[in-house]
Amino acid sequence: MARRHDPGRRQRIIDAAIRVVAAKGIDGLSHRSVAAEADVPLGSTTYHFRTLDELLVAALRQATDGFARSVAARTAPADPGADLAADLAALGSDWLAGDRTGVEVEYELYLAALRRPALRPVADEWGRDFAELLARRTDPVTARALVALIDGICLRVLLTGAPYDEEYARTVLARVIP
Repeated sequence: MARRHDPGRRQRIIDAAIRVVAAKGIDGLSHRSVAAEADVPLGSTTYHFRTLDELLVAALRQATDGFARSVAARTAPADPGADLAADLAALGSDWLAGDRTGVEVEYELYLAALRRPALRPVADEWGRDFAELLARRTDPVTARALVALIDGICLRVLLTGAPYDEEYARTVLARVIP
């Protein structure tokens, strides 16, 4: 059991919530299941996150921050000389390579916003921030179309279990980029 003074407890609770969603889905998430996974008293989860929606918002924010770091590591969104379509397709390849559990959890949290209005601002923020980044290389409408296309390709791969086809993604993305 963790010490009484535990400055990392809030983060451990968020990490535990993500693991619970990965193992059991959103429906398996409760303060009790997260407390057990984080090995903290039940009261700690409700102290840091009054509601499950607050906990889900924190988990979604953490998941989208991870994707934002992946995007920031790429040069094409900011480099006018780089091949934007190829870089975005490679980003999808990096993101969907290997174990897809993290990506599946991120999309599960993202799509939970359909039924949980508290998640909508964070889900919308991710799309807006990504589109703003892409708009540095293209116009705002095309940037939003690219975000939607990338979302669609990723969702299709996750839903079907098919391998990610980087060349297909590059070709389709290039058709949208003027």
